[in-house]
Amino acid sequence: MTKPDRKLQHHPVVVAHRRGTGAQSRIADAITAFAGSMPFVYIHAVVFALWMIVVEKDPWPKLTLVVSLEAIFLSAFVMIGQNRQSAFQQAKADHDFLEQELELKTNTELTRAIHALATEIHGRVVTAPPTKS
Repeated sequence: MTKPDRKLQHHPVVVAHRRGTGAQSRIADAITAFAGSMPFVYIHAVVFALWMIVVEKDPWPKLTLVVSLEAIFLSAFVMIGQNRQSAFQQAKADHDFLEQELELKTNTELTRAIHALATEIHGRVVTAPPTKS
């Protein structure tokens, strides 16, 4: 199987979305991506187990505080990601709608032009005087 000669072209909204991503958004995306991974779960399981077994005799008050604060921040990162994804999907839908409208307009104009040409040809063929054989 041969590879295509040109690079994969992305949807224009995807390109604009990637270009418009600032440092804060990239950081939030990276945190959200890591927080949604199994290494995140494994690290937390090990850290919490060590904390409960080795570090503190009564870990529950501080552990509850730490886990609560972490949940607050992680939920904020998830909401940031959802808002960005929602804005991206809306921009893509708007772009697709405009492209489809333009395509419909072009197809309608082509259909009208073909109809006009067909009508003209039909008129010439049907109303043309018969040729002598």
